[in-house]
Amino acid sequence: MANFEQFGVLGAAPRMQEIFHLLELVSPSEANVLLLGETGTGKELVARAIHGSSDRAQGPFVVVNCAALPETLLESELFGHERGAFTGAVQRKDGRFLLAHRGTLFLDEIGELSLTTQAKILRVLQAREFEPLGSTRTLKVDVRIIAATNRHLEAMVREGRFRDDLFYRLNVFPIVLPPLRERLEDLPLLADHFLRTYSAN
Repeated sequence: MANFEQFGVLGAAPRMQEIFHLLELVSPSEANVLLLGETGTGKELVARAIHGSSDRAQGPFVVVNCAALPETLLESELFGHERGAFTGAVQRKDGRFLLAHRGTLFLDEIGELSLTTQAKILRVLQAREFEPLGSTRTLKVDVRIIAATNRHLEAMVREGRFRDDLFYRLNVFPIVLPPLRERLEDLPLLADHFLRTYSAN
């Protein structure tokens, strides 16, 4: 059994035991994972635990916060660019997909992506290849995707704000993380963990 506690994923509540069971199932696989839940439910911790318990653990774990970057920069961050590809591109830069080669790419706040960027990510998931901005080179990548959102993606699909084909590519193995108010019995465990962690520093 994997030790998810080493990644900071803690819990004795029944809801968390269900989560641990799902993590045991999905971590060794190559399936894309969609982490759903409110802000503060530990989605990045869980993503790191999945990566760290997988066959890709020795590879990179690369994080992209899709809500933190403006649309004009996000494509360059994801796919990289060549020198001169746009104003300010004074040197070549590798994108996060390439940096995550043979590892895991964690796309946080996936629900914030524009339809244009969604289409470009879908192509990478389908073909496992992409072209950096300003380049005619096609790069092949071997990347596992873990995506996360606090949005209701199925509703966004119905409203035309999220691509249904991308949703089904990401939603291979969905995991809904419970908020702390639904696992109050874990409060003493978490308090003890944080006390020990910060007193050690």
